Amino acid sequence: MKLVKLSVVTMLIAGMASCSFAADTLADAFKNGKVSGELKVWYFDKDTEKLNSSTSPTSVLKDTAKSGDILNTTVVLNYVTDAFYGFNLGTTIQANAAPFVDEEGKEAYKDDMYGSGAVLSEAYLGYTLGKTNAKIGRQFISTPIVNGSGSRIVKESFEGATIVNTDLPATTLMAGYIDKFQGRTSTGMGETDGNAPTFEKRAIFLGVSASATYKFDDAYTVAVINKSIPNLTLTGQYAWAGDVNSGINTKDVDIYYTEANYVLPLNGFKLGFDANYRGSKTDLISGTGVNVIGYDGTQTAGRISISELAGFGAAFTAATTSSDDAVIAGMGNGASSYTATLVKASSPSLRANTDSYRFDFTYDFSKVGVDGLKTILQYGLANQDRVKSATTSADYTSYAAGVSYAVPALKGLSLELQYEKQEIETTRYSNNTKFTADLDELRFKANYKF
Repeated sequence: MKLVKLSVVTMLIAGMASCSFAADTLADAFKNGKVSGELKVWYFDKDTEKLNSSTSPTSVLKDTAKSGDILNTTVVLNYVTDAFYGFNLGTTIQANAAPFVDEEGKEAYKDDMYGSGAVLSEAYLGYTLGKTNAKIGRQFISTPIVNGSGSRIVKESFEGATIVNTDLPATTLMAGYIDKFQGRTSTGMGETDGNAPTFEKRAIFLGVSASATYKFDDAYTVAVINKSIPNLTLTGQYAWAGDVNSGINTKDVDIYYTEANYVLPLNGFKLGFDANYRGSKTDLISGTGVNVIGYDGTQTAGRISISELAGFGAAFTAATTSSDDAVIAGMGNGASSYTATLVKASSPSLRANTDSYRFDFTYDFSKVGVDGLKTILQYGLANQDRVKSATTSADYTSYAAGVSYAVPALKGLSLELQYEKQEIETTRYSNNTKFTADLDELRFKANYKF
């Protein structure tokens, strides 16, 4: 926290030294502030069935802990003051209620959707000087390896400090300090009261878990994005998190990320070529006995895509992880991997000794006169070979579809429907038995931004 306090003092001195500001008085800065918001109504429904295909092929068991439905309603309100001597204040509150959820739905969605109440997700002091922007306090962060996901009704957030500079030609530099994290529900933050989440010194470390949070001390990150070469974007990021506690041991975690994105414009369509190499270095472990999982791993991924071909698009993505250790993708569920699927996301592809693939097919109906309507079909695979002396491995097959509609008649209103069926086959090597599970999840989202 000494670093944050020093940054506040530095910003205040710099702001007083600057003679350029938008508002004439502090009162005008508040009067001229901007209010925006969003109303959300989301319905999620999932069902999980388990089958022991080796010993009882006709016995299907419903997993009640992972089956249920929930209807959420949320109001998001954002207020940002006008600039005064380069300074501004920003706040965002997320207030969520699930009035009709039953006990089954509460249990099924306790980690990510059931958490009634309100949380002040953003409360920051910002400062802009030339091409440098700094924020201190609670804020949404969206970078490759520090990224709060918005795929659930309450968006994840961070507390700390960030600074972004664009003085260098075609280059963005970013540095950040993370002190606390806000997840999706209080249960996901280590509580059991079913309320809205709070900011705590614990966070999602995607790859270790996508639902449970783990205590950490402080975290730091630096990133660079360069677009000097036409049509090519190069990205690099590094993050360090101190004293991460997996419940088995407590270790520092280093996470790194590199990416290259190239778009080749052609006559009537575009080709995309993307490559990504990421990894984590740590002695952190989870699990017990022969099923201990290490996270000193890497992942290499690539993607080839075609877009804007008379409204059609397609992509093929492949990724492979190191043979002995899993990969920590980053802090927050937004630190997604290339082969993350539409609903079930990244976790299967980050396991050790896993090859994963994804096929995407998209269509934009505006090409036939239906503005705002888009669709996607997706097929994903994540196949794990045996790791060290582990007793099990698992393969995942996913079929997903989605349709979104930005309603032209009412600006700000969007509707989205997503569905994914995931089949999991687990092999137990001690007695050569196989277990399968079918996971079906439907999501409907109605959002109105104002």
